Order: sequence, then structure tokens, then C-alpha cells
Amino acid sequence: MAEEGIGDYGAAKRKAARNMGASEGEALPTNEEIETELRAWQSLFQEDEQRERLRELRLTALEVMQLLAEFHPYLVGGALDGTAGRYSAVEIELFADSSKDVEIALLSNSISYDIMDNRKIGLDAQLSLEWNDLPVLISIYPFVAERRQHKGLQAGKARHRGRPEAVHELLRETPS
Repeated sequence: MAEEGIGDYGAAKRKAARNMGASEGEALPTNEEIETELRAWQSLFQEDEQRERLRELRLTALEVMQLLAEFHPYLVGGALDGTAGRYSAVEIELFADSSKDVEIALLSNSISYDIMDNRKIGLDAQLSLEWNDLPVLISIYPFVAERRQHKGLQAGKARHRGRPEAVHELLRETPS
């Protein structure tokens, strides 16, 4: 995950199992165990690089969140929880009446984007764009979904989300 930028725990486990000649049904580490080891690996081998990358991702997230504030943005993923590495994208969740509203906001600010092919239940659309030379992935949900906690990549656990105020606080805590 740290070396190749795989962000999905399940995909990383399956790849590791194949590389070791194990079957996917064999006992594999939990997502929590993987996250603990990922953090340890990053602190040993990528500490300065990872700290700087986190800062860049969080600053970029704030800019995008400010631009799209009317859509109740939340930062999610590695930039929020501190596990982002050199291949990580800024992941933002938005809530809108229609994904077209977000697209219009982006186009009105001359920001180009790509529409991702994602069939995730409850997701209206997923957009991909570049901001400050960093990849940004925007997931757009209906307004009513804001009150629900989405399940993340960690087997059934609610995904942590951070409003812009929380991202500001993380930036104050992160040494430059």
C-alpha cells in the first residue's frame, strides 16, 4: 500500500496473498493490523516525505472545500487519517441536490474534471480532477445522505469525515 499506492485494503490483501502463494481464503491480517503496520512503515521509511505530502494534501483539500462550501464538503481517506502516501489523492465527499450542481460550480470556475465510472450504492457521481498538481477525487451524494455515516474501506466501520474546521486543526498540528 505504501510503495504502490493501493488504497483499498481488500485489494492490497488479495495482491499480497497472490504474491505469497496463499489463497484469499487463508487467514489474512485485519484492516486495523494493516493500518498499524502501514503507519509504522511510513514513519520508518517515509517520515519527512509523508509529513510534507500530508500537509500538501490537506492544504489542497481546504482550497477545494472552500470553493465548494455550498455542498457541505468533508475530507475523508488518507489525508484525513494521516495514512496518505506519495500516491494518495485528496478525497472529498460533497452533498448536493444533483451532481450537475457541482459540475456547474466547477465549470463556472474553469476547473476541468473527469466523471468516474462508479456504481457504488447511494453515490450520485464521482469526479476526478487535478488541483495544485495533486489528484482530487470528489464523491457526490444526495443531501439526505449527509446525516448517514458511510461505510468505508474498513469492513463495516463508519468512515471518518472531517469538515474544513477539522482540516484547519490538523494543519495546525502538523509540523511544516
